[in-house]
Amino acid sequence: MIERMALNTEGKDYVVGDLHGEYDRLMSALETLEFNTAVDRLFAVGDLIDRGPSSMQCLALMDNPWFFSVRGNHEAMAVNALKGRMWNNWQENGGRWVLKENPPDVSRVLNQAWQAMPLAYEIEVSGGRRVGIVHANPPARWSELDDMTEEVETRLLWSRRRHKTGDTTPVEGIDAVIVGHTVVGSPMMLGNVRYIDTGAYHTRRLTVEPLDQVLACL
Repeated sequence: MIERMALNTEGKDYVVGDLHGEYDRLMSALETLEFNTAVDRLFAVGDLIDRGPSSMQCLALMDNPWFFSVRGNHEAMAVNALKGRMWNNWQENGGRWVLKENPPDVSRVLNQAWQAMPLAYEIEVSGGRRVGIVHANPPARWSELDDMTEEVETRLLWSRRRHKTGDTTPVEGIDAVIVGHTVVGSPMMLGNVRYIDTGAYHTRRLTVEPLDQVLACL
């Protein structure tokens, strides 16, 4: 499930790393950037929820026409947990916030957000170039996303193979790909893949970058 987005001709496009409930930190960053909700767009790499203080508010960002997010493994855990699967795994990995909320409300908001989240975005930027966004680990060839298999989906949500092996092989068929999932000290490149999860929930550093800045790093 990939969603393709045309060039934003009216405003600027930005991308943000894993939010993990850090709603206030995001709002502060957007204010600093003078983000214009009328014309600008913000793309997220998934993991809007868990660990931080404001998971419900971060999920509710999906109601805004300027906010877009791919699915993350934490959303996947939560969806499964609320269906009776992976409950203990979710609780051990930041899902305890749900115990302070009304479960039907959480289930409703989460399912609405989940249905609106693709596994990947492909966004047109200046010069006819294209930037992809997935949560964890991109495929070797971007075209694999057009024939989504369970194996590919699992890699997109959970894998850290590229980062663990230091693989700098470019992803074929796309100019650049932005990912989260793996916490890094500062945004970094491996080939044409940019890692932007700087661990906001414990480092207090949330990365928000202009989308076209990624291409400048190549």
